[in-house]
Amino acid sequence: MSARKGPDVPPEAGDDGIEQGKRLIRVADDKGLSLAQKIANHFYLLSWKTPIHGRRLKGKYPLKLLAVPDDEMPGDSRAGAAIRAGYFLFRGRKLAIDTLDFARLDADPAFADYLHSFRWLRDLASAASREQGAPIAEEVMRKWLAAHHETPSEPAWRADNAGWRLLFWTAHAPLILSSSDLVYRSLVLNCIARTARHLDRIADKAPMGLPRLVAWCGILVAALLIPGGDARRLFGEAGLTRAIDGSFHADGGIVSRSPLAQVEAVMLLSMLRAVYDVRREGVPPCLTDGLNRAVPALLGLTHGDGGLGNWQGAGAIAPQNVQAVVAASRVRARPLRQARDWGYQRIVAGNSIVQIDAAPPPVARLAEAGCASTGAIEISDGPLRLIVNCGGAALAGAWIPHDLAQGLRTTAAHSTLTLNDSNSTALLPDGTLGKGVTEVELNRQESDNGSRLDLSHDGYVRRMGYVHRRLLLVNGDGKEIRGEDMLTPAQRRRKPGKQPVQLRFHLAPGVEPTLTADNQGALLRIDLGALWQFRTGTGVLSVEDSLWVDGDGHPHPTRQLVVTSEALPGGASIGWIFKRMG
Repeated sequence: MSARKGPDVPPEAGDDGIEQGKRLIRVADDKGLSLAQKIANHFYLLSWKTPIHGRRLKGKYPLKLLAVPDDEMPGDSRAGAAIRAGYFLFRGRKLAIDTLDFARLDADPAFADYLHSFRWLRDLASAASREQGAPIAEEVMRKWLAAHHETPSEPAWRADNAGWRLLFWTAHAPLILSSSDLVYRSLVLNCIARTARHLDRIADKAPMGLPRLVAWCGILVAALLIPGGDARRLFGEAGLTRAIDGSFHADGGIVSRSPLAQVEAVMLLSMLRAVYDVRREGVPPCLTDGLNRAVPALLGLTHGDGGLGNWQGAGAIAPQNVQAVVAASRVRARPLRQARDWGYQRIVAGNSIVQIDAAPPPVARLAEAGCASTGAIEISDGPLRLIVNCGGAALAGAWIPHDLAQGLRTTAAHSTLTLNDSNSTALLPDGTLGKGVTEVELNRQESDNGSRLDLSHDGYVRRMGYVHRRLLLVNGDGKEIRGEDMLTPAQRRRKPGKQPVQLRFHLAPGVEPTLTADNQGALLRIDLGALWQFRTGTGVLSVEDSLWVDGDGHPHPTRQLVVTSEALPGGASIGWIFKRMG
């Protein structure tokens, strides 16, 4: 996605740092991997099993690690207790350790990545002492080595899994290297060295964004913790610089536009810095700069409770998790109010926080759970949420089956307008994002009286001939949030036909709506919070069932306000207001 200013917008930013105008354009080559690329990738993976690649992984292995870095992130103690009880627990699914067979792993892709990345070591460490956890970790480690030590294959040796594995193996080395069995210890250390050599050759072939970033961080972990790593360190720091430049927009937002990936990226860079710290080595400028840009962007998507909004497939990541990640980064920063290239706007007025998705969806090859959410909003009142998106499309598991996860990516699962029950950007049968929003026009103005944001996108132009424009006005005290959703006939298009329109506002859990007698408004009672009033001037208002997904992937039943109207050939307009009563 590239960003350009509109031709009629002054180039200078406002005195408050808010750039008034912006045009965001989704790149044209957005079809995911081509058939030729898929075939080339298939043969590339087959090459991992050849004797040539096997010889490249051979070499000296360390007798010990030079240090053990701190892992400042807390693990999931519930998942750790499950491991101590004899099974892995991941998003509601269980897998017994005693029957675990890594050669024929019976787990969905996300669960398999959790196992292959050894992220579970952090969870085990949160629920067990070294004496309690080491025998369990060694048992699982032996099973993994038996299946995957010799010959690399996906997903076990995929670049991101291999990179995470080096981070967790070294940070939790006491759990996997406490054995008195010297043959086993040598095998573990040899595999660490082999994994580093594997990453040396494949890091730049990993997908852009978080996967490539993880791969280069893994290389630097090996360079700093395995003796004789000076040459690899120079190689790795040059690669990390390229990976950071390619993985983050200038404003610090990750290219996949996913808050979940943003959290992971900040955590990743913080873990790498801990490796430099434990070796008392100078941190490269690219790492410091990456964290200094990524943390404010992450904080820009926090609500009044400190947790994240439900954007681009993420659940509402809990405040304590966000706080832990930011604390580990050691970056003190204010939330970024306008992540122009990442595509999120943040308006703060009084106790109210409004978040807006003001960009096209991520390109297909960068996001597996990208959502058709352009123009959607979320609203919180102090520590309590009022308007949300469903979220959770990237958290498929026992609680969110695959079909539901796909449904959570739709425009209707977000607090915005839907035309003729269609997505503003198509979701293709293979799960990728198709045609739809390619261009977003944005104009934002700030004054003492409040904020004004004018956004339009072309997601419905090609199929239905309408441009969707959303105008938001937030009072300076945050007690009135006015909006108008307009559908205007696109220029140089045939006059569009009459189409049904649904304007949706998904309510947060704990918000109880009561319709007014004229079906034009509703009273919204926030549990333990204020009373808000919603009014619309057009169409018919109804209340329907909805759901909201938390950061653990749990769906919670809730309600949604739905304004039903229609777009006529000349266009349509639906005005609305949220007003805090008291």
